[in-house]
Amino acid sequence: MRLEDARGFVFDLDGTLVQRGREGLVVIDGAREVLAAIRTSGRPIVVCTNASHVTPGTIAEELREVGLRVSGEEVVTPPCSAISYLRANHPGVPVQVFAPQVTRERMVAEGIDVLSANGDGPQAGAVFVAHGESVDFGVIERAARAVIAGAPLLTASYVSAYAGADGPIFSRGAMLTAALAKATGAAPRIVGKPSQASLDEISGRMGGIPAAELAIVGDDVALEVELGHIGGSYTVLVRSGMTGGLDLTQAPDRHRPHETVDTVAELLPRLRP
Repeated sequence: MRLEDARGFVFDLDGTLVQRGREGLVVIDGAREVLAAIRTSGRPIVVCTNASHVTPGTIAEELREVGLRVSGEEVVTPPCSAISYLRANHPGVPVQVFAPQVTRERMVAEGIDVLSANGDGPQAGAVFVAHGESVDFGVIERAARAVIAGAPLLTASYVSAYAGADGPIFSRGAMLTAALAKATGAAPRIVGKPSQASLDEISGRMGGIPAAELAIVGDDVALEVELGHIGGSYTVLVRSGMTGGLDLTQAPDRHRPHETVDTVAELLPRLRP
């Protein structure tokens, strides 16, 4: 498949469409025009981010404030795919969720049986780690015992950091997931990027377009490029973020994109109808 043949487009957020710094979001060159050109062509767009500390609606509102026209339904975050994954594979089980209150409330509203944040109540039937705001070792130990007893350990992401305007922003969720994995010997199941769960959520948002007919654009070979290879998508690495200086000749096959550009602006001539 060529980029021009893609039936839908998936964009990473930080390092691809925007940079996030102390003063807020800065739109990367060409991002507004690229999204507008795709919309003009009638093809769907999804913005897929591993941010799990705010809702998709809040992310979309922030993007609209800087001129990127995106709706909440077009934003996919790890809690989105976690909710769908839990419904399909562990319906009705109590879930220990490590996430901000806004994420916990959203999961409850979607019908997930979220246990108390302090760990009280029955033993968890599943553990989901998103974004940690504080550490309570008692709650972590209860989650570890649940995992040892057979509860799946789900994580939003297992990469150490993502791109920020002032350098890497470290993933607290990955830190907490690593602690639980070390304590239990369990292999975490990723439900954000890169995972089949995330691809399934993206495809659903696009009306069922198969992953093999999508183009996935991002700045991280271990996230967006690997996500694309899981589903057979066309992958584009932009060098405006995390892995811009990487020597791709030394990368494993799953981290090699179909093409590489400096910024999304280079895609624009091929996206105009």
